[in-house]
Amino acid sequence: AMNRVQLLGRVGQDPIMRQVDGKNPVTIFSLATNEMWRTGDKDLASNVVVFANLGDISQKTTWHRISVFRPGLRDVTYQYVKKGARIFVEGKIDYGEYTDKNNVRRQATTIIA
Repeated sequence: AMNRVQLLGRVGQDPIMRQVDGKNPVTIFSLATNEMWRTGDKDLASNVVVFANLGDISQKTTWHRISVFRPGLRDVTYQYVKKGARIFVEGKIDYGEYTDKNNVRRQATTIIA
């Protein structure tokens, strides 16, 4: 089996380091990735874009929650990664649940870098 993800994007907030009672600390930050596409007419007979109508450019931003547990990497990430930096992250996807402060069960998707 394989659980591997690679992301290239911009950091949305300065990393924070958290430590839950009795557990190792973790560095957490958000990462934005963008998809862009053009909605335009194409000349299907010749496969050439019709330049008179290039169409609109659409963009979708997806936010990812990144967690770094490995001690050396965790500390370097906390110290040097800053909001707006363009970085490459490799890790695995983790699906989990937690209970919020209103006692409601929520699902969370995290990238473990």
